[in-house]
Amino acid sequence: MMIRILSILPALMGVICAILVLVSLYSPVLETSRTDIPLVPCTDDSAGCPVGLSGDDMSSPTAFILLDIEVTIEWEQFSTSWIGVIESPPPDGCEPDSSGLTACTAEDFDFIAGGAEEDGGSLTFNLKPGDYRFATASTDTSGVGGEQLVTITPEIALNPIVEILLSIVAILLLAGSGEMFAHRSIMRAWKRFKET
Repeated sequence: MMIRILSILPALMGVICAILVLVSLYSPVLETSRTDIPLVPCTDDSAGCPVGLSGDDMSSPTAFILLDIEVTIEWEQFSTSWIGVIESPPPDGCEPDSSGLTACTAEDFDFIAGGAEEDGGSLTFNLKPGDYRFATASTDTSGVGGEQLVTITPEIALNPIVEILLSIVAILLLAGSGEMFAHRSIMRAWKRFKET
C-alpha cells in the first residue's frame, strides 16, 4: 500500500514535465509592449544620417540558454526610418550622448537584426544570453523629428534540446510510477509465468 502511495510523486512530476513540454510546443506569445521613441532627424544623408542608440543595455541572463525566445519589433514610420539591434558594448566612439545621439552612422555598426537594410517596418531576432542595444536612424532628409510608436512582442518556448530531455524524463517518471503502483500485480503475474 505504501509503495502505491509513493508512486503518486513520480507520476505528478512526470505530468508536470509533460505539461511544460506541451506549453513550450505551443510557444506562447507574451504581452506586447508599446513605446514611443524619438525620430532621429537627418538633414544630409550624403555624409550618413546620425544614429540614435539606447543608453542602457538590455541584458539577457545566462539561464536564458534553456529558452528559445523570439522577439518581434515593429515600427510605424518604416518608410522614413529603421531600427536595428546590436550587441553591447557599441563600437568605440559610438556611445550615445545625453540626448541618445551618436557620432556614428549605420555603417559603423554590426547589426544582429534589422538595421539600415531592413525593409517593411518589422524585424525578428532570437534573444540569446548577452547584452544588447537598440539603434535607430532616419532615412528622411527633411530634418523633421517627432516620435513613432514601436511595439515589441516576445514569443517564448523551451530550447528544443530541453524539450527532448523533459519528454524523456516525463516518460521515465510515468513508467516508473506505473511500475511502482502495479508492482505486486506484476510480480504475481511473473511468478505464475515462471511456474507454468
